[in-house]
Amino acid sequence: MDHWDKIEGSPVHLGETWIPSENAFNFAIYSKHAEHVSLLFFTEENLNEPVFVFQFEPHRNKTAEIWHCRISAVEIEHAKYYAYQIDGPPPEAPFERHAFDPEKLLFDPYSRNIFFPPDFDREIASRPGPNMGRAPLSVLQSIECVFNWENDEPIHHTSDLIIYEMHVRGFTNRDNSGVSEDAQGTFAGVIEKIPYLKELGITAVELMPVFQFDTQDGNYWGYMPLGFFAAHDGFCMSEETCERHIEFCEMVKALHSAGIEVILDVVYNHTGEGNESGPTYCFKGIDNTTYYSLTGQPESPFANYSGAGNTLHTSNRAVRKLIVDSLHFWAKEMHVDGFRFDLASILTRKTDGSIEETNPSTLGQIGSDTSLADRRFIAEPWDAGGGFQLGSRFPGHRWMQWNAAYRDTLQQFVRGDEGHVADLMTRLYGSSDLFPDDCMHALRPYQSVNYITSHDGFSLYDMVSYNEKRNWANGHHNTDGTHDYSWNCGCEGEADVSPEVMTLRKQQVKNFFCLLMISNGSPMFRMGDEFLQTQGGNNNPYNQDNETSWLDWSRLDTHRDIFRFVKRIIAFRKSHSSLCRSHFWREDIHWYGKARDVDLSTASKALAFCLQGAEEKDNDIYVMINAAPTPGAFGIHEGTPSDWKRIVDTSLPNPQDILELEEAKPLSTAQYNVQGRSVVVLIRNPQ
Repeated sequence: MDHWDKIEGSPVHLGETWIPSENAFNFAIYSKHAEHVSLLFFTEENLNEPVFVFQFEPHRNKTAEIWHCRISAVEIEHAKYYAYQIDGPPPEAPFERHAFDPEKLLFDPYSRNIFFPPDFDREIASRPGPNMGRAPLSVLQSIECVFNWENDEPIHHTSDLIIYEMHVRGFTNRDNSGVSEDAQGTFAGVIEKIPYLKELGITAVELMPVFQFDTQDGNYWGYMPLGFFAAHDGFCMSEETCERHIEFCEMVKALHSAGIEVILDVVYNHTGEGNESGPTYCFKGIDNTTYYSLTGQPESPFANYSGAGNTLHTSNRAVRKLIVDSLHFWAKEMHVDGFRFDLASILTRKTDGSIEETNPSTLGQIGSDTSLADRRFIAEPWDAGGGFQLGSRFPGHRWMQWNAAYRDTLQQFVRGDEGHVADLMTRLYGSSDLFPDDCMHALRPYQSVNYITSHDGFSLYDMVSYNEKRNWANGHHNTDGTHDYSWNCGCEGEADVSPEVMTLRKQQVKNFFCLLMISNGSPMFRMGDEFLQTQGGNNNPYNQDNETSWLDWSRLDTHRDIFRFVKRIIAFRKSHSSLCRSHFWREDIHWYGKARDVDLSTASKALAFCLQGAEEKDNDIYVMINAAPTPGAFGIHEGTPSDWKRIVDTSLPNPQDILELEEAKPLSTAQYNVQGRSVVVLIRNPQ
């Protein structure tokens, strides 16, 4: 006698599950408030009429809030796609904001592949009524779509962690990227560029969102996800849906073979369905009140802590399960090494929108999951609703965090702003004010992800080339974008740039990279900064799927001197473990100014320090920083002059700006004339 689940389906595993022993598929979907659920199947040849429809019976195909069924592969032999139709209470039901539409096709939230038909129409999805033939569909998983991982294992770098923020399409989509034509802008294109990444010296790539998104939405960056299990079809070469899974896995495996971690920028705080005026693809029509945080206000029913129109209801247990299941999928099946959580403060918000600062349920569930214990978690510890939890205020205490305070301090100090010497000391030290290692918090400096630029804001070259943003092409009358502490070095933009201005711009870029790589913490920089990529002053090109955002690889040849400097300063950091420790420098750091004592006055723009490396079996390092426009004579207050060799002087031209230890000569005097707006790094000769 067959068990009941072989006839009625099982609620245990959400989504679609292939059961080889039964030659059948199990389907399960969560909808607390649904009253009628149908499952429709379509062939590749006919997307306008289902070849099979299954009607769920509540007394047989529903367990608690989960609707489930078991369907023989024989019944849907020629089907390739499926979708749900769900009906429930009307929108005016008391205390609820339902959005059921029995005519709408809805893809499965657990879909591992989402298909957009040739006649896909976003506008139809934004209106009530049928959307058959024009709606995204879930793809039935092929039982043959298996990837051979061989001996692939997760990677986790520590003191040598160098994070490279990358957009998959933008990285190789230009014709001058040097990758094969079919691979441009794809996961395969990333594979072809691995030799470049290895030469540069980075040890982790942080991929901007790769979850499936709606290209008609206009968010080229991908921060408007539709599904949390499907790779974006636009990053794949093959049109075969099975191959999307394979192509992503091939990229991860190839990066791992090169010793490079793979970190995904994940968006678990909102979706591409937007507010009440946005389209209905999935969550809205399945159970709006479960998946989204609602305000109870008829004029603006969707809470908007994301700034994107809606906010996932992450305090709901079904949504928490969805997020954790997604993390399991990418970690275990796709071998991803870590996750950077966009607007992570939303994960701490309760049902009423307030922030739970002690033990938020979502972060608690993620952090206590033993199967994710070996993965890297990075938080963007704020949201668009005013939540700002940088440092010890963020309740995920084993998480790393994007350090906006580091970014702001470095931008202001290198620009030449007054009053930032004390802040600079704190940031170089590892931001102990934000990541204290006291008994109460026990945080570590490596949890600070130090960065100067990211996808949000100017590129590093634009940071030293524009005083004002140039966001007109985005369509918001130049009102969008972040606030950057930029300085154009005396000439706005790219027109009529004198050799003197260009020299200064390159010097400032070298200053930024040098300080980033000598700071305690975990450094990150954005793709292209190593060869002065420009976005023409656009500091928010989220909708610019064009040459504004695609890397211009001709600049690598034009600015080989900067690439060489960045490559060498990365190598310098990786060869000196005392710079990035598991703890703060404490008694191993001695701070100085031009003279022996640090000048903390408002007008001061000079700082020096000596980092002793004996504890790490490393050389001592002496750093002198002058953000003033004029030269300054810095005393060298430790050892004798002949103890030290000059390795870095950002004021010098290539190749003298950065040397190998064996290329450098011992100093002859206990004083070094540090040029205006420059950084000097000395190494004590091995004893």
